[in-house]
Amino acid sequence: MAHLLFAKGHDIGGLVVKRILPNPKQKMVGPFVFFDHMGPGNFPAGEGINVRPHPHIGLSTLTYLFEGAIAHRDSLGNYCEIFPGDANWMTAGKGIVHSERESLEVRQSEHKIDGLQCWIALPPDKVEIEPAFTHVKKANLPHRNHEGVIQRLIVGDAYGMSAPVKTHSPIFYVDTVAKADSKVPVPHAHMETGVYIIAGEIEIAGQTFGQHDFVMLDSSDETIKVISNARFIILGGEPFAKQPILEWNFVAYNKERLAQARQDWRDGKFPRIPGDDLEFIPY
Repeated sequence: MAHLLFAKGHDIGGLVVKRILPNPKQKMVGPFVFFDHMGPGNFPAGEGINVRPHPHIGLSTLTYLFEGAIAHRDSLGNYCEIFPGDANWMTAGKGIVHSERESLEVRQSEHKIDGLQCWIALPPDKVEIEPAFTHVKKANLPHRNHEGVIQRLIVGDAYGMSAPVKTHSPIFYVDTVAKADSKVPVPHAHMETGVYIIAGEIEIAGQTFGQHDFVMLDSSDETIKVISNARFIILGGEPFAKQPILEWNFVAYNKERLAQARQDWRDGKFPRIPGDDLEFIPY
């Protein structure tokens, strides 16, 4: 039977977020080990998202916005602004540092932010790969329109589509807008699947769910029925045979690797971000 995962509130750089993963009832959904809904939030001029440089190992990050803009910088030298509908994917591997702030143009005026951030664990044989970064504009992501349902594939494979972002395990992450009384098939019934509702109501196996519900599907759940006009994310992937350990911003499969990452950050051994190396988040 489908069941809910409840969120907890956390502060990230001046914005309260709803954190659903990790969850006492569900540590992972496929390879997803972390799921935050940032906002919706409003900032006055001069204030905004301000996440100082911090490290990651053993995971990929995915940032996907519904509203607003975030300026990404990382230790590979990448700089870009993330806008609604874009797929922003960063693979930490053996170690990367990044910051999430805002451009001067955004910060100068009153503005909003609303979006999702996820961490996707790398499988054991990929945790020490070289770090990498991919940013794909929404126009270059696969889209599907069928019987009142509009879908955009952000990463992975679903509904006969394949996203340009390179992942390291079977995964899917689909943004869906659907009108009332439409039906949306679950893309991979054999994979672990979650549905996060941005707006509207849906029905799964006779149960009704609404805005900001995160629903874990049962393997027998094959269809999402839309009760009222809705927007929701369908995500998941193959479950891992071995679950990694999540500590602070690090993902690893043994405590020794986590201890090394902690000490490396304290000792300043992680690479720095060109153009953003004057401050950092302490461990």
